[in-house]
Amino acid sequence: MQIGWIGLGRMGYAMAERVLKAGHTMRMWNRTRAKAAPLEAFGGQLVDHPHELANVDVLFMMLATGKDLEHVLFGAGGVLSTGGKPKLVVDCSSIGMDESLSVRERLAEHGIALLAAPVSGNGHCVRAGKLSSVVSGPRAAFDQVEAIITAYAPKGVTYVGEGELARICKIAHNVMLGVVIENLIEITLLAQKAGVPRHAFLAFMNNSVMGSLFTKYKSNALVNCDWSPTFTPELLRKDMELGLEAGRALGVPLPVTAATKEVIQMHIGTAATLADPATYLAADFARMLETLATASGVRITPEDVPVPTGFED
Repeated sequence: MQIGWIGLGRMGYAMAERVLKAGHTMRMWNRTRAKAAPLEAFGGQLVDHPHELANVDVLFMMLATGKDLEHVLFGAGGVLSTGGKPKLVVDCSSIGMDESLSVRERLAEHGIALLAAPVSGNGHCVRAGKLSSVVSGPRAAFDQVEAIITAYAPKGVTYVGEGELARICKIAHNVMLGVVIENLIEITLLAQKAGVPRHAFLAFMNNSVMGSLFTKYKSNALVNCDWSPTFTPELLRKDMELGLEAGRALGVPLPVTAATKEVIQMHIGTAATLADPATYLAADFARMLETLATASGVRITPEDVPVPTGFED
C-alpha cells in the first residue's frame, strides 16, 4: 500500500520510524520539515505540501488538536485542496468525539473512510515497543491496515467497533492518566513529609499490586526531577476537559476527574507567577510535583537515585 503520514512530532516521528523499519515505504509531511528529515535515512520521502499526499492508499495523521486535523485535511493547501483524495485516513490524534464525527462526515462526502486510531503511550513507549492502539470505524478498513498499525503498536491493537468508539476509549484512558499521576504525586508527598524518601516509597508502590508500567515509567521523573516533556500539562488539561464534556453528554458523574482537572489548572496558573512561565509549562506534566510540594510545605530536590523505567524488559 502507498502510505502517507502527516504529523511527525514526538509521537508521530517515533511511530513513523517503526513503520519504516518494518519495511513499509512512506511519503511524509511535517509543518517543521527539519524535524522529520532524519526519517529519510530509513526510506521515508518528505513532501513540501499536504496535498502531495492526496493520492496515497492510506494516510496516517498524528496532530495536536481537531482544528489542526481539519485545517490539514480541508484547509488551503490541505490534503483535499487539489482534487485528489486518499482512499483511507487513519487518525491517531487525541480529539473529541464531536470533532471526530465532523471530520468523518466531511471525509465521507468525498468517499473517504476514517479510522479513529488513538494510542496509549509516548515516544519512549513507541521506541521500546510498548505502544498500544484502540481503533474504531469500518471493519473492512481496519482489516486492511491492521498490520501497519501493529508495526508501531506491537503491544496490542484493539478494534472496538464503528464510529467514534475509539475516541471515548482514548478520552477515558487519558482521564485515568491524569487522575493516576495526580494521586501518585499526592501520596508520594505524603510519604516524603512523613520522612520516607521518594525513591523508596515509589519502589514499594511499583513492586506492589498497585504498580503499573505507567507508575514505573513516571517514577524517575518524580525521584530525580527530570521534567523532559512527554506530555504537557496544557494537553493533559485538554483531555480532562474532553472527559468532563463526555461525562455531561452521557450523564455520567466524574467527580474525581473534576477535582483532578482543578489541580492541573492550579499548576498551570502557578506558571503565571514565575519569571519564565513558558518554560514551566513546556515541561512534563509530572512537574505538578513541584506545585503540590509548595502547597504541602515540602521541599523538592533531585534524589539522584537510579530508577528503572519499566522499559528495560
